[in-house]
Amino acid sequence: MSKIHDLTRRSALSLLAGGAATPLLPSLTLADKTDTLALFGPPAGPSVTLAHAVASGGFSALAANATFTAWRNPDELRAGLTSGSIGLSVVPVQAAANLYNRGFPIRLANIMTDGLLYIISEAPEIKSISDLKGRSIAVPFRGDTPEIIFGQLVSHAGLNAEEDLQITYAGSPIEAMQLLLAGKVEAALTAEPSTTAGILRGRKAGKKIARVINIQDAWGEMTDAAPVLPQAGLAVTGAFMETGSEMIPDILKVLRTATSEVLEDPGKAAEQATGALGLPAPLLAASVPHCNLVARNAVEARADIERMLKAMAGKDMARIGGKLPDNKFYT
Repeated sequence: MSKIHDLTRRSALSLLAGGAATPLLPSLTLADKTDTLALFGPPAGPSVTLAHAVASGGFSALAANATFTAWRNPDELRAGLTSGSIGLSVVPVQAAANLYNRGFPIRLANIMTDGLLYIISEAPEIKSISDLKGRSIAVPFRGDTPEIIFGQLVSHAGLNAEEDLQITYAGSPIEAMQLLLAGKVEAALTAEPSTTAGILRGRKAGKKIARVINIQDAWGEMTDAAPVLPQAGLAVTGAFMETGSEMIPDILKVLRTATSEVLEDPGKAAEQATGALGLPAPLLAASVPHCNLVARNAVEARADIERMLKAMAGKDMARIGGKLPDNKFYT
């Protein structure tokens, strides 16, 4: 995997954090192929889709060579976006909206997960956010998407995060899961596949760790809507749009096919993604059913996106740059 450049404009930008190959696509001819189509994403569910699409030859009609590279944390994503080394990547929707409203040339092409956040614990009496009162919990990526979502749910439950909870901030969902396994906290906010990893590792250690709160369900209750949390999608930078905008519709077609194939055969997709994501194939396969993988065009998902952004935005919509993104944000 290629190394992503060091952060160059961190102070200026803020991120919140198998099947057959797809047939040749009609809108591009072989002469229109690009040399390399480079895609990026986190070590999480939507990236299984990207890795499968690459490994199965889904992009063969669009590029002579297609690659997938996993970024490990929001800092790596910041670095790649701002340096220009990342043109196509799975990005937290709130982060993309914030960047767009602050003038960074980025667009949202689709939604690839309708939410993959859970709270895991050995305490079966924890059934809702309010049940966390007085308990210790590990929360990853402070200031980024998972922590913001959790904070909104805590406030909605009538709790004060600083006074009513004992929060240990973790550097990643995996670290949050590890704190729970080590007995240092009573619960952990995790994202797939670290949620599944915590349950499986706990089982080996004789711990009955379970998903006690489905964050998507809690979000739906808070917003009085369907349990849909359009958490992340494929984002496209301005540099890519300048040279490859005509490829976007076909890329989205490939991803729709790949998503269906991943859901139909998680085992095969996991085998294809294990190397790129650096995670065991059995873990990825077990995680897929809990990732709520989708491939919805951003324009079609706009109502769900805006509902989420309004709830996440905070005072004066500061977390998304002061306003909802306009039409141009949606490719």
